[in-house]
Amino acid sequence: MNNHLLNAQNADWPIGFIMKPRVSVINKELIQQYQSIATALISDCLGRHHGSIGLKDYHQALLHGGLCGNAVTVRLRPGDNLMLHAAILSAEEGDVIVVDGGGDVSTAVIGGLMRTTAIKKKIAGFVIDGAIRDLDEWSQGEMPVYAKGHTHRGPSKDGPGELNTPIACAGMNVNPGDLIVADADGVVCVAAEMAEALLPRCLQKSEHEEKIRQQNQAGTPDVERFLNLLKQKKCPL
Repeated sequence: MNNHLLNAQNADWPIGFIMKPRVSVINKELIQQYQSIATALISDCLGRHHGSIGLKDYHQALLHGGLCGNAVTVRLRPGDNLMLHAAILSAEEGDVIVVDGGGDVSTAVIGGLMRTTAIKKKIAGFVIDGAIRDLDEWSQGEMPVYAKGHTHRGPSKDGPGELNTPIACAGMNVNPGDLIVADADGVVCVAAEMAEALLPRCLQKSEHEEKIRQQNQAGTPDVERFLNLLKQKKCPL
């Protein structure tokens, strides 16, 4: 289906209708290693400015977990989902479909029927800067979804739209093939070219935080650290 869609595009298509090939540059082993790393750790290691703003999980992430996978990007005209159908049909197992819906929540761009297709294709989940509907189905937890809002109002299917081009989604710059990780805290995007080098930093920070946690549990927190921070701010002690 992916090849069929891509072969269909040609120079005679109207302006604004773009389909580019799926990008996959991060190996599956590396993606699997990120599955156990919290988004808070990743965000800290990225300088705390590579994460989503204003998205909510609608699949009960605290109960069912989050997602981790290769980004398939979609840009939609607000209120239209034509190219999102193309994304679902062309995505592969384990992909995360990331949607720039312009932040519009007046019209849902995806619902239960499209969710069913995604489950059958074993897509890893959705990150949507826009609205969804059919919450009773999403809440079952089988398909992770993070979205800005929800509404009963359905979309048009007129286009235009773009598949696998650079997008902005809920405060994140996302390129096709980037690594998307999400849990109950939210969503982070790791640029594909940074993913391998960032992993050791995340693991090191995880070990460091575990030591701090053990100190706190033992009743011996690192008080000196916070006193030094106050001194650096010229607070007399």
